[in-house]
Amino acid sequence: MTAQTDETHFLTGQLLIAMPNMADPRFSKTVIYMCAHNEDGAMGLVINKPMPSLSFADLLEQLDIQIPGPPEETQVLLGGPVEGGRGFVLHTADFVRDGTMLVDHSVAMTATIDILKAIASGEGPRAHLLALGYAGWGPGQLDSEIQANGWLSAPADEQLLFDTDLSTKWERAIAKLGISPHMLSADAGHA
Repeated sequence: MTAQTDETHFLTGQLLIAMPNMADPRFSKTVIYMCAHNEDGAMGLVINKPMPSLSFADLLEQLDIQIPGPPEETQVLLGGPVEGGRGFVLHTADFVRDGTMLVDHSVAMTATIDILKAIASGEGPRAHLLALGYAGWGPGQLDSEIQANGWLSAPADEQLLFDTDLSTKWERAIAKLGISPHMLSADAGHA
């Protein structure tokens, strides 16, 4: 088990919300949960984009994971453009095993087959989401994108994070800031 201990954790544990004018189509209207952000770079999981045509049952079959009975229904998300074949489970911290990274006191991330088996058999964490791939930034890269008016940040909460209604998650994340997407300007330094 690894825990984030550095108190200057930047945006770790926060939501990163794409501005309406996001030029990169891979991140248009995305909400990213930041798993790590420090002077060495940043890593997060997109929490509002479904993986096209891949179900949890399909994934279990591809990984040859056998379980008795049908698996618990779980959405598979497109976690980001980096390492699209690598899976990550973002979940409540009530499930901590070897290989689990605590992001903060209530959210953890695990990238092992064991958590998939636990979820499939109904013995996993209370709340979770499964993502393939991740969003990553090199040192200073995310900070530059934020300064260029590409992203907003907001506190994360369990309800929004693990909600399965993906279609309105971007709008609801912006609403947490008390603003409407229509009021945001594409010009840096303006709202």
